[in-house]
Amino acid sequence: MKYFHNEIEAKWQQYWAENQTFAAKNNSDKPKYYVLDMFPYPSGAGLHVGHPLGYIASDIVARYKRHQGFNVLHPQGYDSFGLPAEQYAIQTGQHPEKTTRENIARYREQLDKIGFSFDWSREVRTSNPDYYKHTQWIFIQLFESWYNINSDKAESICTLMQEFEKNGNANVNAVCDDNIVPFSAEDWKSFSSEQQQKILLQYRLTYLAETEVNWCPALGTVLANDEIVNGVSERGGHPVIRKKMTQWSMRISAYAERLLQGLETIDWSESIKESQRNWIGKSVGAMVSFNVNNHDAKIDVFTTRPDTIFGVTFMTLAPEHELVSKITTPEQKAAVDAYIEATAKRSERERMADVKTISGVFTGAYAEHPFTKEPIPVWIGDYVLAGYGTGAVMAVPCGDERDYAFANFFKGTNGMPEIKNIFNQDISEAAYGEKGGFELVDSDFLNGLDYKLGTKKVIEELEKLGAGNAKVNYRLRDAVFSRQRYWGEPFPVYYVNGLPQMIDKKHLPIVLPEVEKYLPTEDGQPPLGNATVWAWDSEKNAVVSNDLIDNTKVFPLELNTMPGWAGSSWYWMRYMDAKNENDFASEDALKYWENVDLYIGGSEHATGHLLYSRFWNKFLKDRGFAPTEEPFKKLINQGMILGMSAITLRVQASIYMNGETKKDSTGRSVVEIKELLMRSNVNNLYVSKDILEEAFGGKNFFTITMSSEFKSQDLEHKNILFEFVMNNLWFSDQSSIQLVNENKATLLKFHQLE
Repeated sequence: MKYFHNEIEAKWQQYWAENQTFAAKNNSDKPKYYVLDMFPYPSGAGLHVGHPLGYIASDIVARYKRHQGFNVLHPQGYDSFGLPAEQYAIQTGQHPEKTTRENIARYREQLDKIGFSFDWSREVRTSNPDYYKHTQWIFIQLFESWYNINSDKAESICTLMQEFEKNGNANVNAVCDDNIVPFSAEDWKSFSSEQQQKILLQYRLTYLAETEVNWCPALGTVLANDEIVNGVSERGGHPVIRKKMTQWSMRISAYAERLLQGLETIDWSESIKESQRNWIGKSVGAMVSFNVNNHDAKIDVFTTRPDTIFGVTFMTLAPEHELVSKITTPEQKAAVDAYIEATAKRSERERMADVKTISGVFTGAYAEHPFTKEPIPVWIGDYVLAGYGTGAVMAVPCGDERDYAFANFFKGTNGMPEIKNIFNQDISEAAYGEKGGFELVDSDFLNGLDYKLGTKKVIEELEKLGAGNAKVNYRLRDAVFSRQRYWGEPFPVYYVNGLPQMIDKKHLPIVLPEVEKYLPTEDGQPPLGNATVWAWDSEKNAVVSNDLIDNTKVFPLELNTMPGWAGSSWYWMRYMDAKNENDFASEDALKYWENVDLYIGGSEHATGHLLYSRFWNKFLKDRGFAPTEEPFKKLINQGMILGMSAITLRVQASIYMNGETKKDSTGRSVVEIKELLMRSNVNNLYVSKDILEEAFGGKNFFTITMSSEFKSQDLEHKNILFEFVMNNLWFSDQSSIQLVNENKATLLKFHQLE
């Protein structure tokens, strides 16, 4: 009997759709199980084979859990804002909404053919206004919050204002800007509304600040670190430079310790956890201040080895450090400026990864040692990053390999003294970087002490001088949240006298306006600067024509849009109650589903989406909007299908030979596809899945994919080749041979092999 897969699968897929077979309930007496895939970005090429690789695994779990008696939530949707659609719009003039909608239709058709058990009644699209109005609302909540270190959580900004009114900021222990000026309750009450707003911006969890960003001139936008590969944009391979811009940022740094501790409570692979630990980068040490000679300035340095302070031979600032332009001498200015210009072309990731290249320039300035008062030459070098620590290093070559290499590279040049050795160890060949096995020498009051006692003693003495204190530092920096793009969530923000004002929840969403061009304006404003109807009428509470801006009743709206990770940082909660018009999810739905039991997606998101989503979830928990600390209990990475794979397939079924069913020695029915060799570039991978489905049916594709053992190899070159070797291909009966033979010619012809 022949298996007519097209008719049979179409019939049952229609039945599932009409009867909502896989729809989950929010009020079930059954135990819940929430299984989720990282939702796809709907590109024009459609699904690639890597998508079903993960989706099939999650679908198997979902079906299994249903059979076990669980109420299973297994939804799907689309991460539909992003740079690719905007770049396509720039090239073709087509609106990103149109191309995104068409791409989603293609994805849905392909997903349906495979026959997944998704609950499509809960589909979300991050670019739909009924979705991103809640993203805008979450942004407002972040703006209306501050991080109280004493309670170790985010709180309403109202509680901070109440404290200011009662006691000023003397007793406030908050994650905030560094340049906080003390004020009393009387001072606060005497400040104008604008002064108070400026002060509150220094405490809010999302805030405006001039920030060093990765600027891509070709794309006309800021890029996140994870959007840059080898110094160029991941999208298009364009050069990226570092520059300062006023941007919205989020204080993810406030959650650094909780993000670290939370890793101990979740079932994730150790490699992903370690990636996040390294990205957060916790260090314990001391903050030390060095006065700059002939300047009313100090260089603050975080060091994990304060015991080595008497071994400081020179200091190094990041080229972007704000003091560089102030302290550089006229004689060194040209060299310093040239070095800064060259460094701006290298991304932070590239600079961090490059441990071999040694480069730097002497500023001509000298700092003062806090104990000996000796002059210490100040250099700049691109191995120091402005965003890590304070952007300054007290270089101790005798105890640090990179400082050692730097000192020897510039040995004998202006501004580089001989290395000071403060260990009773030989450093003629290399630095001594161990924290044990030595006694300090030539270190004044630290002589004879080891690392532990020396650290304790020097911090005590620094505190007496007012020149330092104990400090815990994190590599994790606040996340830049602005993008100079069109196709993204609009900020619910308008400006009065240059200060941001939030639009009330009842007036959301603020819908993306129409523009004629998707490029930045001629004067360098983001693409929304091309919009003619993009102003906020504070009386009518509506978006109106720019011509009506009078800065009295009608004000300009924010021209930047949110980054791609905004909508994906909370979407799993929207699935819990996807049709709720008033809230992102009801309290009952959130309480029932809690969080994701099994999350499947790529490990490449370890320090992007997976970190940002944990941050937003913890924030929403703090403010009483989410039921749990962590969004994803268990995480599985499905892996990636690379350029070339040798695949051996083994499928349980019956083998018919001469009218008899053959079994293996264990009594199980076994079918073996001896070899399936796949070589492809990305474009052919997308199309090939359709061909496979047409030839063998969605369910057979389902089985083949899950039975694969991939042995990935690198392609030396990108050839368009997709070869099937299908000797002895069997499925469940003799007619399967006919099925394969009928379609083999089509497959090979398509790939130009016959």
